[in-house]
Amino acid sequence: MSEPVTLLTDYALGAVSAWLGLRLLRFSRYWAVAFLALALAAFLGGTWHGFLQSDLLWKATVLSVGVASFGMVAGSAVLTTRGVFSQTLMVFAVIKLALYCAWMLFHDDFAWVIVDTGSALAIVAALHLRRFNAWMLAGVGVSVAAALAQANGMALHRHFNHNDLYHVIQIAAMVLFYRGLSEER
Repeated sequence: MSEPVTLLTDYALGAVSAWLGLRLLRFSRYWAVAFLALALAAFLGGTWHGFLQSDLLWKATVLSVGVASFGMVAGSAVLTTRGVFSQTLMVFAVIKLALYCAWMLFHDDFAWVIVDTGSALAIVAALHLRRFNAWMLAGVGVSVAAALAQANGMALHRHFNHNDLYHVIQIAAMVLFYRGLSEER
């Protein structure tokens, strides 16, 4: 096993995201897709870090994150907008997903995952700021903090690296998003 703590923290993120995603199916289909796609990405990523560093597994991981990004934008569009604006955001989300997937089929750099997710978080923040859903905005803020910790290579211990820290912080973000979505019902 090459990175046991990263495997465990990825699987923990996957388990929390899957559990919350299943609960979201009742009232926010697109956000449920976001949570469940992130769960899949975390399980695949944990497997990649822990057991099998194959190109196919990595592609499946980064493409799953793109689906999660799509679900965040589409879910926020449905919850916060109506009419032509909502339809425009949905078309944008689909185009963004298609372009991301096409790009990632030929690129492996995790920086593109961060760019795609960052753009989705910016849209989520803007849409939920209109209604001032503090939980959703906190989820965005904690997700950004997680990404910064990962990008800066911040490690708390030699056996708890930047990826591990990202996973733990992102679990908190997912709980905040879930709480915010519960208020949108």
